[in-house]
Amino acid sequence: MWLRGLTAGALALGMGIAAPAARADDADRIFDKSTVWRPLTPNDKLVVYGIDDPSVAGVACWYTQPEKGGIKGTLGLAEDVSDISLACRQVGPVQFKGKFKQGEVVFSERRSLIFKSMQIVRGCDARRNTLIYMVYSDKVIQGSPKNSTSAVPLMPWGTEPPPRCDAFMEK
Repeated sequence: MWLRGLTAGALALGMGIAAPAARADDADRIFDKSTVWRPLTPNDKLVVYGIDDPSVAGVACWYTQPEKGGIKGTLGLAEDVSDISLACRQVGPVQFKGKFKQGEVVFSERRSLIFKSMQIVRGCDARRNTLIYMVYSDKVIQGSPKNSTSAVPLMPWGTEPPPRCDAFMEK
């Protein structure tokens, strides 16, 4: 659907605001599973996507989100619900590409024509040397309390000790 390619970054650029780190078209569609059968239009689906953290090499996240079918979904007019699950893992040696802020946007995607977006943000639990990722949706007027959190404890990969995430946080 053409709306899936729109990002918060594109909207922000149009409004003269700095864009987030990653865009919706950076996500890899892994697979989908139909949840509601529709005889003449596309089915409603749960779709699994994968992304790499753009600022932390060696960490990847996968999220599952519902996508509406039917006529509205086909035309890109359906507002997708906020039920999104998230799982992030260390997939190689962790290397930070620079400093980051607590709650920094890692990935963003539009969830409706204008007002709703999905965000994946990252933080550091310094005491446990663990990256924390949270997914949530927001609206211009009112956000959603629906969210999901995933933790990535930084572990040795090979003989190298893991970096400390707090050493790369902006103070």
